[in-house]
Amino acid sequence: MSAFVNPALKDFVTQIGSELTLAQIVITAKGRTFELRHLEDRGRPARDLRELKLDDLRAMAQFTASGAFRPLKSAPTLQTGWHCAARDEAELESAVNRLYPGALADWFAAQSPLPPVTNFRDFTGRQTGMYRVTTMLSDTQTERVARACCHRSFCLKRRLWIVSGLTPETVDDKSLIPCLEPCAILLEFARKAARIEQEAKMKLELSPGETATLMAAVEIALRHPEGGLREADFDAPANPRRLQLLREKLAALPISPTVRPEE
Repeated sequence: MSAFVNPALKDFVTQIGSELTLAQIVITAKGRTFELRHLEDRGRPARDLRELKLDDLRAMAQFTASGAFRPLKSAPTLQTGWHCAARDEAELESAVNRLYPGALADWFAAQSPLPPVTNFRDFTGRQTGMYRVTTMLSDTQTERVARACCHRSFCLKRRLWIVSGLTPETVDDKSLIPCLEPCAILLEFARKAARIEQEAKMKLELSPGETATLMAAVEIALRHPEGGLREADFDAPANPRRLQLLREKLAALPISPTVRPEE
């Protein structure tokens, strides 16, 4: 009786060739074995890197280099300075799933002519309780929430789930790892964004120059985030995703294109 062969793993291995980049890791085929390491360590001698076993990978991926917890494993904050050997395809699958849980299954599903992607409206329509408020976001507000929360500064999965006004992201935008439906962080961020939209609005008249200054301040805050903030603490005004959402709103103002954010 033959052993079960995971079709997702089989197809993924054929994609590797001699080397393949998956989000922040590079996978190198060495005969029938594989080596994984951080992309930034691609050219470094193995002797200069920590040798991790399969069982070490999940613990390593739990935290950033500074020790902050990583609730989103697709965040571009994977630690550098290590390498790991996989003796066969089964160990490769295990290694990838420890670093990027579910990535192989989602990648395989995305190869289908009709990938099982979720529409944001269908997704929020199934929510109850405190998340029901997410259905009140307009199409424009939803577009800004998705652009802000899923920005490549925060997540390397390419969004395939459907948002009115936005085309799906590509491999060049992010990585090979697809995102088939909104995650828990996106849902919580959408809830906070909806509550912010419900707040009483202040009338603030700004000149184009003042708006450019405000945009510059947001840019600086995004490049130098406040230390100690939890990634999903959206009650914190300095939360990077909240700053990114403000950036999206400022970019939509009818002012000089010179103050529009980078794509």
